[in-house]
Amino acid sequence: MYGDRNEKISTNLDWLTVLLFSTCVILGWLNIFAAVYDVEAKQNIFSFSINSGRQLVWIGCTLFIIIVILVIDFKFYEFFAYIIYGVILIALFGVLFLARDVNGAKSWFEIGSIRIQPSEFAKFATSLALAKYLGRVTIKFDNLRTQLTCAAIIGVPAILILMQNDTGSTMVFGAFIFVLYREGLSQWVLIMGAFGLFVFIMALVVPQLFLLLGIGAIMLIIIALLPRKTVKNVLLVVGGSAMIAGVAVGVEYFVNDVLQPHQSARIMVLFDPDNPKFHSGVGWQVTQSKIAIGSGGLTGKGFLDGTQTKFDFVPEQSTDFIFCTIAEEHGWVGSLLVISLFIGLLCRLIFLAERQKDRFARIYGYAVASIIFFHFMVNIGMAIGLLPVIGIPLPFFSYGGSSLWSFSILLFIFLKLDAHRSQMGARY
Repeated sequence: MYGDRNEKISTNLDWLTVLLFSTCVILGWLNIFAAVYDVEAKQNIFSFSINSGRQLVWIGCTLFIIIVILVIDFKFYEFFAYIIYGVILIALFGVLFLARDVNGAKSWFEIGSIRIQPSEFAKFATSLALAKYLGRVTIKFDNLRTQLTCAAIIGVPAILILMQNDTGSTMVFGAFIFVLYREGLSQWVLIMGAFGLFVFIMALVVPQLFLLLGIGAIMLIIIALLPRKTVKNVLLVVGGSAMIAGVAVGVEYFVNDVLQPHQSARIMVLFDPDNPKFHSGVGWQVTQSKIAIGSGGLTGKGFLDGTQTKFDFVPEQSTDFIFCTIAEEHGWVGSLLVISLFIGLLCRLIFLAERQKDRFARIYGYAVASIIFFHFMVNIGMAIGLLPVIGIPLPFFSYGGSSLWSFSILLFIFLKLDAHRSQMGARY
């Protein structure tokens, strides 16, 4: 299964990806400092009393973790994938009983002044477990048992995280849909899922009767365009349409009676930002975020000169809303640079995943790209008011040790596998 092991990691490591990662981490560190900088206090970026100094400690620990990942035998990650997954599940379960309540969520283990969030590490653990399961030669994705097993591997940690009242981290597990699609999930699942999301949004702004008539009309059009009008295909379209119609009917009840008030407000503020009842709380966050971003103009106000940042108008500006600092101080040009870095990183990861000879490595690579893409899209989307505020970090930029460590582990395990791709057996 494995070939010659006489390969130097320094020669085979994808240094372009390492460069993109390093650039993101350094820019993130600088903007964390900008987000907390106090002109009158004349703070030092290396001071451990502020976030930038503490983030530097996390970066130093990250370098040590990366070295450990690269030194460990590449076969370790597949061999121990289920064990790592099991340990993280135990941690996710344990945090429900051992963690104290912080802003309504029980998500953190606290060891002195250090806080560890198991849900962040669940992402790479689930990626390893899913890659190991789907990477087996005997696995065929069109088998219902295989699909249900994949759903369980993804769903169990997601449910445990949801029980912690961490909706944002739970939603990240939806990113695995892209991995499953690459491995054979029907495109109709993605189409119906996207259509269901569209209907959910439209149900909040369009009268229910008109929406149901529209769903019925689209169903008839799809049936008419089916290349093979078999009973099975027609029933699938009708069944899918019925489920989507059910979504349309239940949206109002779900938003008003199932979701908590603050969660409902995060959705409704997108459609009615001028409503007075949203002028505080989440409405304030979104409004101030858009003001900060818009005030940056083309080239920004300059490093450490952001007024919205300095007067703390945007809450959580060094974590969930770090993009506001970037946009305000560096403008459209700086924002474009950051977005380009992420697009470049994602394209590179997909390229690396596709060149893998081994299914385990390829599937894991797609999981890495999918998770980073979801965080990138949602974090920036909520900062500019296009998506609900669900509180997830911008990879490598947002302040926090758990976030930086988990994304770095996620990425460098894949780079370790890629560096040894010629030694891994071809399993398709």
